[in-house]
This record gives sequence, C-alpha cells and structure tokens, in this order.
Amino acid sequence: MDCKYIEQLLERYWQCETSLEEEAQLRAFFNGSDVPEHLLRYKDLFVYQQLQQEVGLGADFDARVLAEVETPVVKAKRLTLTARFVPLFKAAAVVAVVLSLGNVMQHSFYSDIKEVAAADTIGKQITTPSVALSGDVTITHEQQILDSLQRIEKKVELKK
Repeated sequence: MDCKYIEQLLERYWQCETSLEEEAQLRAFFNGSDVPEHLLRYKDLFVYQQLQQEVGLGADFDARVLAEVETPVVKAKRLTLTARFVPLFKAAAVVAVVLSLGNVMQHSFYSDIKEVAAADTIGKQITTPSVALSGDVTITHEQQILDSLQRIEKKVELKK
C-alpha cells in the first residue's frame, strides 16, 4: 500500500472518521512485514487489536457472570413483641439496680447515726430523737423546733 494513503488513514483514524473497512485495511497493513520505520510505533496497537479480536470469552463466561450477578435471597427476620421490648427491659433493670445500690449505700453510710432527720416548714433540718418516738407520745411542732434549737445552741457552745 501507499505510505501516504496509510498516513491519511491514520490521521482520519485518530479523529474517529474511518469506516470499518478502512480500519481493516490499517490492521492488514500493520500485520504485514513491510511497515515503514516511521510508522512502526503504531504497529503494536493494531496487532494488539487483531489479537484481542481472536480471543473469545470462553464456554463458562455466562455461568461466571450469572454467578456474580445473582444475589442470595435474604429472608426478613421476624421480631416478636418481647424482642422489641428487650432494650426497654434492660434499661429498666439497670435503673432498678442503680437505685437499689444507692439505697443500700445510703443505709450503710448512715447506719451509725441514731437520730432521725425531718424537715420543718421553714426548711431547716430538725434532728431530734423525739421525732422517731412520736408514735406513742404526741409532740407538738413547737416542741420539735425547741429541741432542734437547743441542740444547735449546744453545738455552738461546744465550738467556742
């Protein structure tokens, strides 16, 4: 073939303007042995295209593609009513344990104190044994306040 014609076909090939017949002519030219030296750099491209056209997909190609495409069937998990409330039950158990431990710790810290604490209407804390004994003996509110004030005065005198 004419070298100028091949160069024109190559130019049109790079611009994607060649037909299938012209591309077949280019492949046939570059598969031959009389390729000019300045066009040898394109020979590998056209030889590679020819070799790849001859390579087939194989007999097991369809099976391999279908194995990759098909996804396994996933069954929905059934949730019962108790399974839905399990997190709520766990949270309630944690709250119960924390409150129980707090109550036990409070009793263990204050087990050596024999006095009973009660709050009066003003908001001061009254700590008198008479409050604990109020089941049999009727003690007025004023008496409780006086007992509390007497204890406070005793503490103040002791500190001085």
